[in-house]
Amino acid sequence: MVVRCVHADAGGFRLWPIFSATAVRRKLLEVLTCGCGGGGGSCRGRTSFRSPKPRMQPQPRPRSDRLAELLRAEPSECGGDDECEADAAVRKAEALEELKVVVAALWDGDEEDNAGGVTWRVEAATVVRRKAKDDTMAREMLAMLGAIPPLVAMLDESEGGEALLAAALYALLNLGIGNDTNKAAIVKAGAVHKMLCIAEGASGALTEALVANFLCLSALDANKPVIGASGAAPFLVRAFEAAATEQVRHDALRALLNLSIAAANVPHLLATGLVPSLVAAIGDMSASDRALAALCNVVAACPEGRRAVSRVPDAVPVLVDVLNWSDEAGCQEKAAYVLMVLAHRSYSDRAAMAEAGAASALLELTLVGTALAQKRASRILEILRADKGKQLADDASGGVVATVSAPQERGRGRAGREEDDDTEGELDLMSNEKRAVRQLVQQSLQSNMRRIVRRARLPRELAPASAENLKALTGSSTSKSLPF
Repeated sequence: MVVRCVHADAGGFRLWPIFSATAVRRKLLEVLTCGCGGGGGSCRGRTSFRSPKPRMQPQPRPRSDRLAELLRAEPSECGGDDECEADAAVRKAEALEELKVVVAALWDGDEEDNAGGVTWRVEAATVVRRKAKDDTMAREMLAMLGAIPPLVAMLDESEGGEALLAAALYALLNLGIGNDTNKAAIVKAGAVHKMLCIAEGASGALTEALVANFLCLSALDANKPVIGASGAAPFLVRAFEAAATEQVRHDALRALLNLSIAAANVPHLLATGLVPSLVAAIGDMSASDRALAALCNVVAACPEGRRAVSRVPDAVPVLVDVLNWSDEAGCQEKAAYVLMVLAHRSYSDRAAMAEAGAASALLELTLVGTALAQKRASRILEILRADKGKQLADDASGGVVATVSAPQERGRGRAGREEDDDTEGELDLMSNEKRAVRQLVQQSLQSNMRRIVRRARLPRELAPASAENLKALTGSSTSKSLPF
């Protein structure tokens, strides 16, 4: 373009410099990030744009016809108005052009080795994070335009500082939320290994971003074995045990729970000493449900997981205590499952349950628990009863042998009186247990009768008026119909 210039040479004319395509994209990205579009220029007071270094060969960027389909797929809110549909199409085209500018800035920034290039990439990653935060369509379009590879490449650059790494991590996090295709693409691009390299010297802010990314990526089943084998478990366990904030602690626990779903990851989790931390977290009501769920996955995956739980000193008493949490049915079901696996495989665990008073808690759970909790509690009681029956049979056989070999005496001496006292004590203990069982049965039957009466909506004159009437109705019932 030839124009008249005041400072021109003797001829009075000179050629006006032409802006490169990269400079134009920079100008558009600056307008997007500053939010002050118009002819006023940069919000940071820049007066000129330096042309980037010439590129030898532009890198190909992935393109797909799916973008056009996405533009046409969104239904119009205008109810068939041609003018409104045209405006909607224009807005979609403008949004697509903005996304193209952002992705182009991510790719162009890779070729500059100065502070200006780092700044542009941070701003571009920030725009990607904002665009993908709440817009499902934008996440898919940005991935199709090729935003994931340059963002993953930014994780290798320590020269840009924490600002560059945090911008890339949060942009990848928002791209992966709710999009399994993007989750798989992020892992395939090598993000897991690079995130673990960052985790070696990460501060509090970067640790939070890394844990959130591992939580997002581990939600996809195909990514679980890859993340577990990469060595991410030790980092997540450390983040869970020594978290700076509650958000980091809960995100790390949820990521560990996701990894424990894959049985191949359980040996990696056991090697980090996760089980004692899970048992210690059961007392925290905000983390108990997920900690118990992870323990269920661990004991179900392999015998080593069951033995790891048995080796924790307070594991059985803590799990028995959970059986009494009547307002946490999910925790009761999970604790009953862990105890059922332990009781089925180990005599020492059964003895620890008996010592912790599990029988009364299990009996109550069979009466007032959920259907799943009742089934599991009944199974544990059967195992404990069979164990006790075997012990009684052994004691009885030993007693017969002693009676036959002992001499017959006409009188009863001191030993006989002591034996009678012991027998009376056992009978008193058995009678106390029977009274406790009878009381629980009566409470259960009365509660069931109240529910039946309310459900039937009987007239006032026919409905039982007091607890005495309910007791009279249930007085003739027995415990023969109980599942155990």
